[in-house]
Amino acid sequence: MITHESSLDNFTEQFDFVLNNYTSHDLNINQFENIIMGGLGGSGIGAVLAKNWFFDKCPIPIETIADYHLPKFASNKSLVILNSYSGNTEETLQLFEEANALGCPMLIMTGGGKLKELASQNKLKTYDLKGGYQPRMTVGQGLGFISMIFGELLGEDHQPIIRSISDYFEENRDRQKQSGEQIFNFFKNTIRKKFVIVADREFAPVAVRFTQQLQENSKLEGFVNVLPEANHNVIESYTDKLDTNFIMLYSNKNPRVSVRFDFLISHLELDNNTVLPMQIPEYTLQSIFDVIYRLDWVSVMLANELGSDLMNVPIIMNLKGFLSDLEIVKE
Repeated sequence: MITHESSLDNFTEQFDFVLNNYTSHDLNINQFENIIMGGLGGSGIGAVLAKNWFFDKCPIPIETIADYHLPKFASNKSLVILNSYSGNTEETLQLFEEANALGCPMLIMTGGGKLKELASQNKLKTYDLKGGYQPRMTVGQGLGFISMIFGELLGEDHQPIIRSISDYFEENRDRQKQSGEQIFNFFKNTIRKKFVIVADREFAPVAVRFTQQLQENSKLEGFVNVLPEANHNVIESYTDKLDTNFIMLYSNKNPRVSVRFDFLISHLELDNNTVLPMQIPEYTLQSIFDVIYRLDWVSVMLANELGSDLMNVPIIMNLKGFLSDLEIVKE
């Protein structure tokens, strides 16, 4: 199994794999009424990131599902994109069954297992994922393939974009790791506190990604609040000095949201809370990967500092064993 450190040190390999293995699906956005993407955990975060990135670029609705069932509006005019790295995620397999019964066109992303078998039996377009990783370390492949899929749907060539991102990481990998180390050092004396990442709409999925890495890698609590919505409720709970590490993760895309962050940072610092502002100058696919990469390193460094088991997720595995012993009851 490829270690987390190795997967980050060789992050460009995932982009190169996408570029070398992507093949056309011969579909067009005008064929569909909506797009539904299904996947969970590390296999689902690429879809969450893509939905947000294509928010103002795709002319039809995009839905992400991390559950057992498709929405009521799903039909044979829905494009369903499913991702399961293991190929055996029971929720994703259930989504496959429902999509197949409805006659939904499907694109499959998987590293093997039952999903690959079903895709082959039904002659579905499948993007094979490179093996050897923990699923949560495959975000380069996941978002990379989905970006290429959407680009083709929209009549755009995203290959130069992915190539440019790969080149950027090749040139800046050491600097990005050092940036991650600086973030880690900022929280080094408070690492056992829970983390709350307050984000804007643009970087909210990146914040979700970081909390997932904190939870699985570092075995730490992580939560996400999103502005401006959190200004209408959550901030009333931010009183006095809190047992919390705050990260403010936001773009400068909306000036009204930016000033809300200014207010919140000042408010929290008045009570000497631990607050790290991270304002990202540009909101691009490259900046999304850049922040993900730096924060992934933070989760690895936190895990090593705490002595957490980076590779294994024993409670998740115990749950899977528990579920496998139960008779499957379909709703």
